[in-house]
Amino acid sequence: MNAAPKRLPARDRILETASKLFYAHGIHAVGVDRLVAESGVAKATLYKHFPSKDDVVAAYLRGMDDDWRRHLRSAALAAGEEPREQLFGIFVALEKTAREGRLGCAFISAVAEYEPGSAVHDVAAEHKRTVRAWVRGLAAAAGAADPGTLAFQLTLLIDGTLAATRVEHAGAAAEAAKQTARALLDAACPR
Repeated sequence: MNAAPKRLPARDRILETASKLFYAHGIHAVGVDRLVAESGVAKATLYKHFPSKDDVVAAYLRGMDDDWRRHLRSAALAAGEEPREQLFGIFVALEKTAREGRLGCAFISAVAEYEPGSAVHDVAAEHKRTVRAWVRGLAAAAGAADPGTLAFQLTLLIDGTLAATRVEHAGAAAEAAKQTARALLDAACPR
């Protein structure tokens, strides 16, 4: 006798549903009633776990932050032990992600929908600062003369690629970013 698949806890179902809906439709376009209906929880259950929709959004972004930073670190480590190649590995993974059809950036979308100073905007901005600091560390380890500038350039390239994949041919945008990253790394981190 096969056991029925275990149902996710309510909080996890809410966040999983929010992730799918916010990605597909935007944050403001998805109301609490739709989150409740599609996650299969009562409205009181949603509010027990999240006092407001903005709390759902902030938790969703924190989960995306964990996932995205894990993805970036994994891509960097897969590229090898040299920090310079790890930086390039980010763009190899970005190209793969674009070709798989995962487009856009949850954090760019969030800051487009929320005012600076709001809790949601702050979570998204913190993610961007954290990623840039990590890239800066790799740039310094790779021997960049100005690791802060290189990190700024590379993270702008990442963000631009993620945004462009929503508008342009995703694979072509990611390939162009990969070539640009190689040129930046060649100029900033001589072998």
